[in-house]
Amino acid sequence: MYSVYFYGQMLADTPRLRAYIEALKRTVKPGAVVLDLGCGPGFFALLACQLGARRVYAVEPDDVIQIAREAATANGCTEKIEFFQDFSTEITIPEPADIIVSDLRGVLPWYETNIPSIIDARTRLLANGGVLIPRRDVLWASVVEASERYDEIVSPWERTDVDLSRAKRVVTNTWRKARISADQLLASPVCCYKLDYDEIETRNLETTVLLEANRSGTAHGLAVWFDSELVDGVGFSNNPSSLELIYGQAFFPLPHPVAIEHRDRIELTLKADMVRGDYLWRWDTSILASRTSQPRASFRQSTLYGVPLSPGKLRKQSAGYKPALNEVGQVRSFIMEAMTGDNSVEEIATRLVKQFPKRYPDLTAALDDVTAVSLEFGK
Repeated sequence: MYSVYFYGQMLADTPRLRAYIEALKRTVKPGAVVLDLGCGPGFFALLACQLGARRVYAVEPDDVIQIAREAATANGCTEKIEFFQDFSTEITIPEPADIIVSDLRGVLPWYETNIPSIIDARTRLLANGGVLIPRRDVLWASVVEASERYDEIVSPWERTDVDLSRAKRVVTNTWRKARISADQLLASPVCCYKLDYDEIETRNLETTVLLEANRSGTAHGLAVWFDSELVDGVGFSNNPSSLELIYGQAFFPLPHPVAIEHRDRIELTLKADMVRGDYLWRWDTSILASRTSQPRASFRQSTLYGVPLSPGKLRKQSAGYKPALNEVGQVRSFIMEAMTGDNSVEEIATRLVKQFPKRYPDLTAALDDVTAVSLEFGK
């Protein structure tokens, strides 16, 4: 979830905000029904009201929705906006939306439940012939020379009095937000995927792109970014040649730098598969010498290797593992079984102290745990 501070940074991102304002001005007509997917503090919902929407449904699971509610009151829009503090996949609305507007991306569109949420909303909540904002995102890639960014990632594990070099395998299998400038590109950017929200059915990504170095240099990684088309003729880009946006670019480091020459070919296969609500990324890179077509380097990298896992955790993830609840699990199970709608938080906490006296010497700690479970799973 974003902080309120970060929402402020999004509002301060002028190119992005102007594009969304223009897209809403072109699509919201008097009497329209608008769904604001992930409304945050409510800017799009309020703007839709000002543009003449008859009804706005604003959906946001985080507590920042309270700011949106208060803003609706301050702007005289309480009669037009209905708020849902939940995930959009868990709600229904009384009527189909003429327009669904969202900005659920991270650095790249494949972020948390962005794509599954839009697919679900398009299928269940959008009127026939309705408008999705954004309409599409187009993915671009290039190979980059970024020594400072690369050193920032790997050098802490090389400048120590003890050998911590094994950590380099972890940190170079994790991609990060970065600010890449146009002069760091070693190849002309290539479009590698078009994410059309009107048609997309899969939440995953698989694409292969062939790049050709337009100058010699040292390759430290791959940069990936997107152009967004909100409606016809309206959009923005986090292209390294454009004004800096809040999104930045995605930097996929190589395991080690590789010297390349003009006209060397770089083949990149990029994959993102949703696993347990988050994306597992893989990037396979082959660098072929222009003169001989012999490989200079070939790498297979994945965020699967970017997380150090102990043997104990790996064992618990195997299909044949037979799990049993530890004490924390027993506590949570006890709390949830007592959440029948008939018992207060205090009553459940009192029972918890009796059931687990060694864990809870007093009621305060038990109240904290019951409250936490109630906030996450209560209705």
